[in-house]
Amino acid sequence: MYYVAKVEDVVRIPPERFGEPLETVASELVRSKYEGLIFPELGIIVAVSNVKVSEVGRIVPGDGATYHDVVFDALAFLPVIQEVVEGEIVEITDFGAFMRLGPIDGLIHVSQVMDDYLVYDKRRGALMGRESNRILQEGDLVRARIVTVSLSSRGVKVGLTMRQPFLGALSWIEEDLKKMEEKVK
Repeated sequence: MYYVAKVEDVVRIPPERFGEPLETVASELVRSKYEGLIFPELGIIVAVSNVKVSEVGRIVPGDGATYHDVVFDALAFLPVIQEVVEGEIVEITDFGAFMRLGPIDGLIHVSQVMDDYLVYDKRRGALMGRESNRILQEGDLVRARIVTVSLSSRGVKVGLTMRQPFLGALSWIEEDLKKMEEKVK
């Protein structure tokens, strides 16, 4: 889930940047400090915006820099268990498929792709259902549900499932809906 969080911090303005506009310097420093980092409580910081810096700074003895309070908006991505997400398959392996979830990739283990015995075709780079004849390959748009999340400062691991009605490749879902409509008629 993407969301915007208000974050408060202190930014150190080095003496060599004193001649530049305070807002510009503070924005650059906050972006370089936060964007792309992972915080267990916030998630992955994707972007920083609306940086407001206090014009009055503090000086620390022995350091020629000034320290200013800053408040900014952080666009964050925090995967939530049970959340249904859509994305593109970016890699197929013999143990599953990797789905792009915005700034990260999640794993759909081979046991969680579909209710069918799967065969991995290395040459084609695809997982194929033996009975259903359904094929999952790179570039497919899919819908999945998040079942596990491991979030630490070292990285993010997300486990996904597509073994549920109305989950899977979007083309599979369309086929299933058409079959349901035909049964109703």
